[in-house]
Amino acid sequence: MTPIRTPFLYMLFAAVWPGLYCGKAMGNEAESFAADDLTFFETKIRPVLAEHCYSCHSASSKSLKAGLRVDSRNALLTGGDSGPAIVPGSPDDSMLLAAIRYEEYEMPPKGKLADSVIADFERWLDREAAWPTEEEPASSVSPASEFDLEKRKASHWAWQPLNVSDPPSVPNDGGELSNIDRFIYSELSTAGLTPAPPIGRASLARRLSFDLIGLPPSPEDVAEFVNDSSEDATERYVDRLLQSPHFGERWGRHWLDLVRYAESRGHEFDPDTPHAFQYRDYVIRALNADVPYDLFVKEHIAGDLLSNPRLNSDEGFNESILGTGFWFLGEWVHSPVDILKDEADRFDNMVDCMSKTFLGLTVSCARCHDHKFDAISTEDYYSLTGFLQSSHFCEVPFESLEHNRRVANSLQSLDSEYAAALEAELNRLTELDSKRADQPWEFDFTAIPSMPEGANANVVFDYTGKTNGEVSPFYADGFAYGSSTTRPGQWMIANRNGKMSADIAMYGSARNDPFWNAIETIEDRNVNGRRTNIPPGAGRGLRTPTFELKEGTISLQLRGAGDVFACVDSHRLVVGPLHGETHKKLPGNADGSIYWVHLNLNRYIGHQVHMELMPSNDGCLELLRVIDANSAITQQDAKSVEALKKAEQWLSELQERVGEEASRPLRILQSEWIARRQSLLNQVQVKSRLTMAMMDGTGEEARVFIRGNVAAPGKVVPRHFLTAISSAPLGSASTSGRLELAEKITDSSNPLYSRVIVNRVWHHLFGRGIVPTVDDFGVLGQRPTHPQLLDNLANWFLDDGQSIKRLIRQIVLTNAYQMSNETSPLATEVDPNNLLYQHREPKRLEGEIVRDTLLAVSGELNREMYGESVPVFLTNFMDGRGRPGASGPADGDRRRSIYIEVRRNFVSPFMLAFDTPVPFSTMGRRTVSNVPAQALILMNDPFVIERAKTWATQLIEAVPEDFNARMEQLYQTAYSRSPTANEIKVIDEYVQKNGANDVQTWTDITHSIINSKEFTYIP
Repeated sequence: MTPIRTPFLYMLFAAVWPGLYCGKAMGNEAESFAADDLTFFETKIRPVLAEHCYSCHSASSKSLKAGLRVDSRNALLTGGDSGPAIVPGSPDDSMLLAAIRYEEYEMPPKGKLADSVIADFERWLDREAAWPTEEEPASSVSPASEFDLEKRKASHWAWQPLNVSDPPSVPNDGGELSNIDRFIYSELSTAGLTPAPPIGRASLARRLSFDLIGLPPSPEDVAEFVNDSSEDATERYVDRLLQSPHFGERWGRHWLDLVRYAESRGHEFDPDTPHAFQYRDYVIRALNADVPYDLFVKEHIAGDLLSNPRLNSDEGFNESILGTGFWFLGEWVHSPVDILKDEADRFDNMVDCMSKTFLGLTVSCARCHDHKFDAISTEDYYSLTGFLQSSHFCEVPFESLEHNRRVANSLQSLDSEYAAALEAELNRLTELDSKRADQPWEFDFTAIPSMPEGANANVVFDYTGKTNGEVSPFYADGFAYGSSTTRPGQWMIANRNGKMSADIAMYGSARNDPFWNAIETIEDRNVNGRRTNIPPGAGRGLRTPTFELKEGTISLQLRGAGDVFACVDSHRLVVGPLHGETHKKLPGNADGSIYWVHLNLNRYIGHQVHMELMPSNDGCLELLRVIDANSAITQQDAKSVEALKKAEQWLSELQERVGEEASRPLRILQSEWIARRQSLLNQVQVKSRLTMAMMDGTGEEARVFIRGNVAAPGKVVPRHFLTAISSAPLGSASTSGRLELAEKITDSSNPLYSRVIVNRVWHHLFGRGIVPTVDDFGVLGQRPTHPQLLDNLANWFLDDGQSIKRLIRQIVLTNAYQMSNETSPLATEVDPNNLLYQHREPKRLEGEIVRDTLLAVSGELNREMYGESVPVFLTNFMDGRGRPGASGPADGDRRRSIYIEVRRNFVSPFMLAFDTPVPFSTMGRRTVSNVPAQALILMNDPFVIERAKTWATQLIEAVPEDFNARMEQLYQTAYSRSPTANEIKVIDEYVQKNGANDVQTWTDITHSIINSKEFTYIP
């Protein structure tokens, strides 16, 4: 590859783009501490200080040790007897860090903190030791005793109902104003400012195109828009963009930031997050379809529970259930030592993501104590984790789910019809036998199989129907286990040595129907091995309710082959030496008899467990009982075994006794039943792709962990929404309550819900939200600059059907959005941060859009949508555990960046340089930096250089001779404008010196265009 002629770049920069390396950086204004740094302190640092340090080093200490307090930033900066405890920005110079590392002092004295906790302190100190503004502790009154939820709710704006008001009247010389403009102009007028003039048509086209679809407009589109003199030209241009399939890709990328989207788990070995791309595609489709926002949210919280799920318009599959995958996009530890703490950490991330995304609140700050500032109690926090404890992870064959549900309903009706007919016919034969025989055949089903002696007190689940006359509940993954257990004496279809037969169940069990054995799942590409469930076969599994393990040895009474998995504290990613005992193969008995299998789970006594079973591919797996005992249950009652053998001969002997002619109707019904089931089998959708989804489990209430310590359980907290909005109990013993939670979140009486989403949309269109801290509407966040505008927008959004597209349309058609970035000395003096929106701030394109733009201008963009992600391109410097075995193509198959794989431990350096966040939690407002790495990548990255060369080659071929026409094409493609006289002069001189049609000459020029600020910023 020919190297770039660097001196020309600098000559061109100096002549044409003098603002590249000097002047005001076009990024967000600086703040004292970033909201995410404050959140990190509240969730990772303050709880540790409170638990391990406050008793000796705080204002409430009975005896202050070493003169050191750690309950305020000033106290740490002042230090104690040995000097300052911290040096913000310099972890290695901070005595506090040396103490917890056990390098100088050994603190806390009772034992060294975990390495991960020490790493958190290193990060906190490196990022300037963020600490919220608060009063200096001066007494021994604990923060908990000062917590007054109602007072906090009443005193903070975010909890108050929407305050809708009439738009103010403002003078205007430029025609009719929108309601949004009236609120903006009113504030400007009060400050003595006038709004900036409108931006030019061509620049507006570029702004709209990037904001709405994330791609530059073509020169032809710009020319058509500029030359359109009709009054509704802008409206029609906006509508075309909103209808573009690229809209969902652009705004889908914004949404993926909120749900910490990634396709790997991070931690060690970076294992795959299965089927994550299905969630990504769901988001894109939903945004393109303009699904009402309340339904979109409900699909995320409880899409598996909607009575009328939304179906894909083309293929008819269940879209709603795909939304629940967002819960499971977080980091997972493959083999944690403390399995309960791992669950608490996973739940914490899920609550954090959910509450920030939909409510704009840092609920996770209440994990260890009542929220330090907001009206959120610790009980509120743990009540939300109860919804998660009451649900479970599942891999769902979503493409076939609704189709096969209809087949399953037909199958149930068919089975009920024939079972009733056969039962009536059997009663007739039994009565006939009684009249003909001296000793009529009678059989006692309750003797099969009997309970092992002494085991009754230890039975957790009994599917034979013998525990207090009740059958234990279960949860079916798909339709194979039906909606209920098989009862003794019930007619059923059985697989006898590969042949279907209509038989009578001789005992009760949870039994899978061989009707569903043919279903298959389409597996994704596997990068790093994972075990997130018992072996593949989604749609045919069985899950028991959750129970507390008390004795330690789980014995299961079974029949048939398959697998069993004990899911402890919802931990599923079982890799490595730990927790292997939770999974066991079930070979079954060669003679098909009932047997016992045992799992030694003594190390998990006191933990919450549920069992998951999966039958072998072509077999039948029945579960009779689950027993939790201190030793394995192996006894099988010989009497019941003998009775079972007799029972299996009963039907044939009965038919022999009554005779061939009398029993013929029974045989005809049996044959008809099997034939009709076989006909129905042809309707089954056999193959389907999978998705991660949340499914309901046992309804459970969570316990408060005192100070967040899983080893210190406190009171049980009923499931409910945030008390400041609604404290009504939700869910039941048999349901999670997530659907009721979704209803509470999306209810119009919840003032946070609509405010948060309209503020997010405003942020993406203006570069700053009406509430700048888009993920934190709490006390630590910033107050809205235009509260009346925010509430009116939120109210309009609710009244207008909660359409994201119409909300965007309403905003971009305003004068405020279409203002230029011209400012004035008065505006700079009165409103230096442009909080009043006197002008439009330039916006830096995100890394994904910069990359997409490079492909678009070079004519190489592959506009294919959806599907498995393109593997990430691995540079020589991207190394470490979990590195994929093969790299993706350097050009990403020229797909849009949203389709490039996101691996937590191997994020693209290009994206990182342009502030793409590493997925950890909700990131509604990206950092916007202006650093040398960005310029260096645009100058030196082979991907960029190749795009510049392709662009140059195509430019020469498209406009072979006319220099001015070529310049026009170049600048219209890059900037949606014509070149200036000075730009023409500089480039003409360079071309004359190096060759009018020399590819390298024009590559230098296109590469210089790419390196300009105008290329990576929108006006």
